[in-house]
Amino acid sequence: MSSAPKHDVFQAIADPNRRKMLRLLADHEMHVTGITGHFPMSRTAVSKHLRILTEAGLVKEQKVGRETRYSLQPDPLRELQEWLSYYERFWDNKLNALKRLVESDGTEEPGPTGPRLVEKRTEE
Repeated sequence: MSSAPKHDVFQAIADPNRRKMLRLLADHEMHVTGITGHFPMSRTAVSKHLRILTEAGLVKEQKVGRETRYSLQPDPLRELQEWLSYYERFWDNKLNALKRLVESDGTEEPGPTGPRLVEKRTEE
């Protein structure tokens, strides 16, 4: 029987140190001492961060002799990518509406769903 992970992807990447660890592991697998050299924290603190990343499925640990090596497992990041893609479309739509407004030379006003055309007023 498989239990749900203790930490999800969103919790795991919430910490900037863990995001940096993921970037380090994207290039190649590393042992905890090598990872610790990139942070102003203790080996124990780095190990705790790695445990959270492992529990979220973002990092895989493998014993090599007496050493444990860590490597990035990017598949769980798809969940994050899917979540962010909605907001990317949202902002693309908003930025496109702003672009149309700016390029319209003041002949459009923003409406609830984006810019709408308005009549230019002339002074008499």
